[in-house]
Amino acid sequence: MRRSRFSAAEARRIALAAQGFDRARPDAVVNSGHIRRVIDSLGLLQLDFVNVLVPAHYLVPFSRLGPYATDAFRRAVYDREHFVEHWAHEASIVPMSSWPLLGYRRRGYRQTPHSPLFRLRNHRRYLDDVLDIVRQHGAITSADLPPAPGPARRPGDWNRSVPRWALEYHFGEGTLSVAERLPNFQRVYDLAERLIPDQHRGRHVAEEEGRRALLSQAAAALGVATRRDLADYFRMPMQAAAPRLDELAEEGVIREVAVDGWREPAWLHRDARLPRRVDACALLSPFDPLVWFRPRSERLFEFHYRIEIYVPEAQRRWGYYVLPFLLGDTLVARVDLKAERKEGRLLVRAAHAEPGQDTTRVAGRLAAELRQLAGWLGLDAITVARRGDLAQALRGAVRRD
Repeated sequence: MRRSRFSAAEARRIALAAQGFDRARPDAVVNSGHIRRVIDSLGLLQLDFVNVLVPAHYLVPFSRLGPYATDAFRRAVYDREHFVEHWAHEASIVPMSSWPLLGYRRRGYRQTPHSPLFRLRNHRRYLDDVLDIVRQHGAITSADLPPAPGPARRPGDWNRSVPRWALEYHFGEGTLSVAERLPNFQRVYDLAERLIPDQHRGRHVAEEEGRRALLSQAAAALGVATRRDLADYFRMPMQAAAPRLDELAEEGVIREVAVDGWREPAWLHRDARLPRRVDACALLSPFDPLVWFRPRSERLFEFHYRIEIYVPEAQRRWGYYVLPFLLGDTLVARVDLKAERKEGRLLVRAAHAEPGQDTTRVAGRLAAELRQLAGWLGLDAITVARRGDLAQALRGAVRRD
């Protein structure tokens, strides 16, 4: 694929192939090995526990693999061998081998100065006491720590207790790591030395080397990308990323190409593939790496996408928890979804087709995907509200499905 220019459609197919959307979903039962391979190929999985539908990081493997048991996810992620939680894009799951690459993040970790932890008298002693408790008693949650006398919470404290701030301080610095998540998603912390294999924990990687390796992972996961796309993947400032990208170009890991309609130069990973076609059909998490960098989703798909959870209801254009719908190599619709677990139904609060789409075709494929999603979530029914130009066709397709 030694080419210097690609059409916009070809760039989409390269990106979708790099993200695993050109592969058929497994015919067999999806197991923890399938999930591990998805996370490994992406390089990280952003954690988000908003549970309107399902925690977003559960949806990323589902989009690529189809239904799977959540126990398989927990085995894949928290077996203490393959993956570890770490600050990466945001709070993320990353391969254990990335622990030394992210050492510069731990060394540079600083908690917000608004943390109530720093308003404690002798906060350093309190932090030391927390570590002593973990050493003596093993893995703990914030509820296992004695309450800390200190200031009342202030706006911006995000409702975290002082013990939780202390545990997350040690997590950010890498002294503690996450052993598991409880059913309510609460972190269980233990000493990193008990959780991170020596081969990773004992390996020191210089900042420049770590950034370069992570940017190489980003380039492989994106396929074709701008410098801003690559820097955003692991949330690096461009000033720090640019010299490392130049080095990757000199090594032949990436090379500059042009994409029709892109104003910025594009960079193609040496292992990127251009499939003849992509026949994907998937609902995407708002935090799926295919769309999480909004300038990239606009450039690749001409799809303007924003999260409206924090937008007042009267000002929302699309809805509260809106998922893009990928069909073929195009984002063809967006649906506002809610799992109403007590009623046993998946509620489609709004459904909008993108301009120029065949609503009958889109509705039929979307109805089938919603049925699979509802079954995965243990919901028996699908209800489609009337909001959106796709709602009527979707309601009919759901009845026929």
